[in-house]
Amino acid sequence: MADSRETLTINAFVAGYPIKHSRSPIIHSYWLKKFGIAGSYKAIEISPGDFPNFIAMLKEDKPGTAVGGNVTIPHKEAAYRLADSPDALAEELGAANTIWVEEGRVHATNTDGYGFVANLDERHPGWDRTSRAVVLGAGGASRAIVQSLRDRGIAEIHILNRTVERARELADRFGPRVFSHPQAALHEVMRDAGLFVNTTSLGMDGSEAPHLDFSPLAANAVVTDIVYVPLKTPILKMAEEQGMATVDGLGMLLHQAKPGFKRWFGEMPDVDETLRSLIVEDMEKH
Repeated sequence: MADSRETLTINAFVAGYPIKHSRSPIIHSYWLKKFGIAGSYKAIEISPGDFPNFIAMLKEDKPGTAVGGNVTIPHKEAAYRLADSPDALAEELGAANTIWVEEGRVHATNTDGYGFVANLDERHPGWDRTSRAVVLGAGGASRAIVQSLRDRGIAEIHILNRTVERARELADRFGPRVFSHPQAALHEVMRDAGLFVNTTSLGMDGSEAPHLDFSPLAANAVVTDIVYVPLKTPILKMAEEQGMATVDGLGMLLHQAKPGFKRWFGEMPDVDETLRSLIVEDMEKH
C-alpha cells in the first residue's frame, strides 16, 4: 500500500532590515540540496517595529511555520531580549543570531564567535598558539570576537577604539584578561601579538583604510578582517605586502551558519570550496 503521508518541509529563515543582499539563503540552499532535505530557507525583511510580532508568530506552531532561523542587523539584541531561553553565549553578549522553537518556547544562541574561530582553524591552523591578540574596533561585531578569543584561552586580548569608553565597556564585560586602549596606542599594543583582528568597517566595499604598520607583530602572526567585501580588504593587502599571514572574513560567514543548520535540519554541514566559490561568484555580481 502506498504511503499517503506528505513529505514534511522544514522551513527556516534569515530576518533583517534590510535583508535583500543576504547570502545566507545561498549557503543554506546549497546544504539542503547536498543533503537531499525537503526544506526551505528564505530571507525575510522585517522592520524593528514588526519584529516582536514576528517572534510571537513563531510560537504558534501553525502548519508551515518556521522552526527557527538566523537574525541579523538590526535585530540581534531584540532577538536576545525576546527569547524565552537564551543560552550562556547570548546572555553574555546581549545578542543572538540564531533562534529555534521547541514546545512553544524560543531558544537563542550566538554563533558569530564560533564562525570566527572555525574560519581561523580552517584557514590557518595553529593561529591560537599565541598569548596576545589585538582587536581593532569595539562595535557590536567585536563582542563575539572578544568572547571567542577569551574562551579559546588567549591570555591577553587588547581592544583599541577611537572612543576608548566603548573599548573599556567590552573589557569590563569580558573579564580581567581583556584590556582597553585608545587607537593611538596601536603600534605599542601590537608588540609581539600573534593575532590582529579588524572588526571595524575600514576598507569595506573598497573604501580607503589608513596605513597600518604591522612590523611590531610577532614573526608568525596572523592578520584577519571580519569584512569580506572585498574579499581581500585594504588591511589584508597591507599585511600581505608586509609579509604577514592573512585570513579573509568570508569563512566566518560560512562557518557561523553551520550550528543553525544542524539545529533546524538535523545535519551538520561542511564548508567546502564549492560553497565558498558560490558566495564569491555572488559577491562579484553585486
